[in-house]
Amino acid sequence: MNLRPNRQEENVEVNLTPLIDVVFLLLIFFMVTTTFDRHAKLKVSLPESSVKAVQQKQETLVLSIDAKGNYFLNERQIVNQQLDTLKHAIKKTIGQSTKDYSEVTLILRADANTPHQSVVRAMDAASQLGLTKLSIATVESQ
Repeated sequence: MNLRPNRQEENVEVNLTPLIDVVFLLLIFFMVTTTFDRHAKLKVSLPESSVKAVQQKQETLVLSIDAKGNYFLNERQIVNQQLDTLKHAIKKTIGQSTKDYSEVTLILRADANTPHQSVVRAMDAASQLGLTKLSIATVESQ
């Protein structure tokens, strides 16, 4: 004798909507709380300034000088520290992008402990090439 009533097997459904909501909330949380580190590959300790930075809209060329006086043009090292080599490297880099040197802004990123002669040599090379727009990079003092 069969005492159990005839039942059809019920299909059990797993509702994934709350799971998807939680995953999206976690994704948004991590996107909002993540900080992106925008530091140059070359470690240069910049001098401090109390003036806010101004956005440049022109073509820029970054010349970094480390504490030992080594030059890096757009993060590529220049082999020797002679004035002629520096001028040739700047001219070659600018020549690839534009012919008008007055439109190019040279940003000088010198370490706070850089020898003064290295900075003067870089400014002299820029002047001899006809670069008239020169900026010296600093960090904002707290």
